[in-house]
Amino acid sequence: MDKDLTNKSKTKYLLIDGYNVINAWRDIFNLEKESLEECREKLLFILSNYEGYKKIHIIVVFDAHLVDGSKMKIEKYDNITVVFTREKQTADNYIERFVYKFGSENTIWVVTSDYMEQVTVLKVGGARITPAELRKEITSMHNANMAKNRRKNQHNERNTVISNIKPELAELLEKMRRDR
Repeated sequence: MDKDLTNKSKTKYLLIDGYNVINAWRDIFNLEKESLEECREKLLFILSNYEGYKKIHIIVVFDAHLVDGSKMKIEKYDNITVVFTREKQTADNYIERFVYKFGSENTIWVVTSDYMEQVTVLKVGGARITPAELRKEITSMHNANMAKNRRKNQHNERNTVISNIKPELAELLEKMRRDR
């Protein structure tokens, strides 16, 4: 068998039911004070940062099934694909078809709190992640990155010539400085 075919790595996708996550993260998204568009932008910003760390193909799907005459629209937001479904197509429909079509040859995780959607996704070859699990992972990655940056900044502040030489030589140089 051809070695390249047997070692071919699968593409990793994270499909997200956008409105489902917005509704699940009520402390981040306040639909009473923010427009739906503002909430979508905030979610895409959060996911764009996450994508930068995770290096996974993220597709965020928003329902437009109740919008009369709506046609499917696919946009890019940084490195994220954003899908607005067509009239009479839910995010669930789009996600299920995507997983059914590409799940056997790729690794696909679906973020939704909808139990029936989770069951369907599992049946057609995907894996499920709840919005709470995704949030926990995003928060964990953010905190780890902040700690790494703090350590790096602390190291850079101490990164002087004197800190990079042997202690004996540093003592000798300090003694010479004082004896002047």
